[in-house]
Amino acid sequence: MILAGGRAARLGGRDKPMVAVGGVPMLVRVVNAVREVGASPVVVVGPDREGLPPGITVVREEPAGGGPVAAAAVGVAAVAENEKVALLASDLPLLSAEAIRVLLRGLGAKDGALFVDGEGRRQLLCGVWRVRALRRAIQQFGEPGGGSLRRLLQHLEVNEVRWEGERAPYVDCDTEEDLGKARRAVQ
Repeated sequence: MILAGGRAARLGGRDKPMVAVGGVPMLVRVVNAVREVGASPVVVVGPDREGLPPGITVVREEPAGGGPVAAAAVGVAAVAENEKVALLASDLPLLSAEAIRVLLRGLGAKDGALFVDGEGRRQLLCGVWRVRALRRAIQQFGEPGGGSLRRLLQHLEVNEVRWEGERAPYVDCDTEEDLGKARRAVQ
């Protein structure tokens, strides 16, 4: 499940998921990574966009712009039959299938596994979760609109995974500077 909503205010309101890095929109890069590990269905939560690969399920939170918890609730409903789900941001241009495999291996018996950066900060939109645990957290959350993803996930048992390679897959692109760094990294 790829969360692809938001206002992209720091990028001048552009459709951030469709901004190209290395000639490929960031959202398409994330879709390609999850497809490479055999994810099915691939669910994008956000507006329907031209240029997405075929076979993607696009759903929208109600009301549109309801935030990441509302988006996660709609996404979980779309993958209800799956045991595991990746919860990913759409602006992760360095995400790879190998990174997703690392998270899956790191899941163990926990509710979820997510990357932590060099300072120990959890990368909440770059992880894998057991669908039943995520669904339970959403049901207990209350009204999801405008809710905090940190609050949604705070009571779940999580394995924190460190990325050992170069090009950290959890690096997102919120600013022009971030985009420049990502573009240099994929050259």
